[in-house]
Amino acid sequence: MSTASYRHVGGDTALLGATIPEHVASVVAAHGDREAIVCLHQGRRLTYAQLAAEVDRLAAGLLGMGVAVGERVGVWSTDNVEWLVLQLATARVGAVLVNLNPAYRPRELRYALERSEIQVVFTIPAFRHSDYVGMLVEVIPALAEEGTSLPDPSLPHLRRVVVYDPADALGTARPHPGFTTWAEVLEAGAAVTPAEVDAVTATLDRDDPINIQYTSGTTGFPKAVVLTHHNLLNNAWFAARLMGFGEQDRLCVPVPFYHCFGMVLSNLLCLSVGACLVLPAEHFEAGAVLRAVARERCTGLHGVPTMFIAELDHPERATLDLSSLRTGIMAGAPCPEPLMLRVMEELHCREILIGYGQTEASPLTHLTRATDDVARRTQTVGLNLPHQEVKVVDTEDRRTLPLDTIGEICFRGYHVMRGYYGDPEATARAIDEAGWLHSGDLGTMDADGYVKITGRLKEMIIRGGENVYPAEIEARLFEHPDVAQAAVFGLPDERWGEIVVAWVEPHAGATLTEEAIQAWCREGLAHFKVPARVRIVDAFPMTVTGKLQKFRMREAELRA
Repeated sequence: MSTASYRHVGGDTALLGATIPEHVASVVAAHGDREAIVCLHQGRRLTYAQLAAEVDRLAAGLLGMGVAVGERVGVWSTDNVEWLVLQLATARVGAVLVNLNPAYRPRELRYALERSEIQVVFTIPAFRHSDYVGMLVEVIPALAEEGTSLPDPSLPHLRRVVVYDPADALGTARPHPGFTTWAEVLEAGAAVTPAEVDAVTATLDRDDPINIQYTSGTTGFPKAVVLTHHNLLNNAWFAARLMGFGEQDRLCVPVPFYHCFGMVLSNLLCLSVGACLVLPAEHFEAGAVLRAVARERCTGLHGVPTMFIAELDHPERATLDLSSLRTGIMAGAPCPEPLMLRVMEELHCREILIGYGQTEASPLTHLTRATDDVARRTQTVGLNLPHQEVKVVDTEDRRTLPLDTIGEICFRGYHVMRGYYGDPEATARAIDEAGWLHSGDLGTMDADGYVKITGRLKEMIIRGGENVYPAEIEARLFEHPDVAQAAVFGLPDERWGEIVVAWVEPHAGATLTEEAIQAWCREGLAHFKVPARVRIVDAFPMTVTGKLQKFRMREAELRA
């Protein structure tokens, strides 16, 4: 047996060779009468046949507006039926869907529009404190003026901005003269025949780019990741197979569609096998999630650890029947064992799986199995998916390391992105000459191929010459019965080079002190890993998807 940290999974099932619209068409043919999507906040239910009809109407509209194969179509919205229809319609005509984070402000929006050279944008009017129409007008003032037309000189690629209101069934509301309405897009497709739509679909290839997703942007400006039909469809389909998910299942989806977790591992995962997608709300709300599970008898639930914590602690949980739940994926951050046990027992997700990956890998590279014990489901991220390679390499010379040795995790296979849009230099830094995607994550591989993540390459703390991995300290902090959430990072220090800092959030009603946390760490960790500074907080800065933003915590500590 090899002692090198390398593993390839061939799998006894071949990769799918279809494009997304080809595969979805086969699912519609087999399951046309089954529910494809239930959107509770919109009060809408569509069968697979009804969804396919909506997709074909919008696909015709895109062609009627002049959208060509390979052109970029942005979507700036919370979760709704139209988002899913647009996802499938762009795939149907070979346009590249560009996912825009609903949390973007004007500066970030302009950056994304420029970076991806977007030709058409679909947006909702507003949500909570985000005025999307107002921000678009701030970026493109001509949208609010009579008699003007796009493109704007500052954004020469952008030809059209389409607004749709999920509460407006007709899609006819126009906020300013320069906006196109959803109804007008459909009207543009009236002269496009089904045969013309099919003819465009027939020209598509499985390796065509079909999606641009932005990295989370937890540090600096995000990069535009280009993904193909082959990347996304196979990643979703094999994830469904490993979950044991099929046409009888119903998945509750509280994660945002703009993110890989929502678009690929939720939307496309369900659509690849004929399962039903259940949307509880526009944006994550723990009570709405629990009510959706109970009302719709969901068998699966996805989320990041912070979402599961909120659901478990919600006062309605004990009053609702959640016994239909069986499985789901928890990803985006480490899952401490106490949380895993609570999800399995109190949410009835006995087969809950831990997922790991990154946007550049479509996104899933590793998944635990339902047969794994709790230790493996909480201390590792599982095994790589079928038809994927993984190895652990030295961060200096990139040679493959022995088993159980910390190094950088690398991936190779069908799931690796085509590259960063318009940035060949960054692409070359991420994917080496042998085709390996370098993740920037540090971890180990054991003799059975299970991978454990120890931290980010850039997050590793070097204290007095000792390498300190934040994930190890965070795991110890999560073992404390009063700790709900924790984050560990380094700060510069004149004596030690760096010191260890921890932010800790207690459970509701619990009281923690810096001294108590340090004492807890001393009992289970080497002295140089004990945080020199501990801040007790009520909440953490996070991305929309629930990832902790350590760079903002670090900035706060440097200002303190």
